[in-house]
Amino acid sequence: MPEIIVDAHNIITSLGFSTAENMKNLQKGITGVKYCDDTKLSPNPFMVSLVDSLRLDDEFSALGNPRQFTRFEKLLILSVANALKKTTVSINNPKTLLIISTTKGNVELLTPTGKAFSKERVYLWETARIIGKFFKNPNTPVVISNACISGVLAINVASAFLCSGKYENVVVSGGDAITKFVVSGFQSFQSLSPNPCKPFDVSRDGLNLGEGSGTLILTTKTIKTDDNVVITVKGGGSSNDANHISGPSRTGDGLFFAIQRALDQAGYLPDKIDFISAHGTATSFNDEMESKAFNMAKMSNIPLNSVKGYIGHTLGGAGIIESGITIGCLNQNLLLKNLGYTESGIPFPLNVITENCSHPLHVCLKTASGFGGCNAAVIFEKKK
Repeated sequence: MPEIIVDAHNIITSLGFSTAENMKNLQKGITGVKYCDDTKLSPNPFMVSLVDSLRLDDEFSALGNPRQFTRFEKLLILSVANALKKTTVSINNPKTLLIISTTKGNVELLTPTGKAFSKERVYLWETARIIGKFFKNPNTPVVISNACISGVLAINVASAFLCSGKYENVVVSGGDAITKFVVSGFQSFQSLSPNPCKPFDVSRDGLNLGEGSGTLILTTKTIKTDDNVVITVKGGGSSNDANHISGPSRTGDGLFFAIQRALDQAGYLPDKIDFISAHGTATSFNDEMESKAFNMAKMSNIPLNSVKGYIGHTLGGAGIIESGITIGCLNQNLLLKNLGYTESGIPFPLNVITENCSHPLHVCLKTASGFGGCNAAVIFEKKK
């Protein structure tokens, strides 16, 4: 199995347009979750984490005409372009594959927008084709759309492509934009909190939606860094508990199996993990399920957080965006506090991080769970 290296990354969220800017604001404890009364998104005010629209168009204008692309497309194209600035990997190389992860893509085009976008643009394959064409990537892009595990699963699929030897590099980019369709869907589930969300806390009362995009550039080629430190994808796994269309397994076994497969592929025991970036939506069922899964995996003492109190739940982009934050924490030896958590409200104990602190980090686990009973896990390792 070749070594899979994270050569470059980028994050665009309400907290910034680069991984570094996001990390700086995360360390300050800043949240991008705000009160929103935009009736184009919802007839009723709600809490949400939104990317700065003016800045998005302003920065995108250096790449193309913002009016010719949808908000979703601009988020992904700008993130890929920013990541490509930090690597020698060429996206024009036939040995470079583009993978797109999203749950909704251009779903807002189902409703007439008054803008001149073709009706085919609502299909994920067409959106991916447009993004691939923008960067002149010679290969047919792969789309991963599997609810909220899309991002982590995309990283695992990218790793599988690289292990096969068919490609030398994979650009993995994921995201979702907040639309009326998305908001109304979660409102119908009554799963949105009227307050900033509090993952794993006793007073948690639902999730906050968020939007954004993230990109990881993975390669099997040897790279050199100034400090000789590289981040590798060490292992990954996925599962489906087939419990319910919108609810996770009450036993936590689905997520446990995904974690165990990631550990098996990495060749590690649970005590090798230094830090866990959990899914942590702040819904009752999800956080309860995760507490069971991590205890089954013998990981209850490992420092853990969820970043959704800072940037909301970014859906199809969450796995990649939160992996980017995990990599940022690995590089900085930083345990980032779980914003909003003061008292445990889960049935099994977890070592939820309550204050930012420095700690030697070498191996980190990122997990995700989603509608339809899907679960995914990926392990990153820092090597010198």
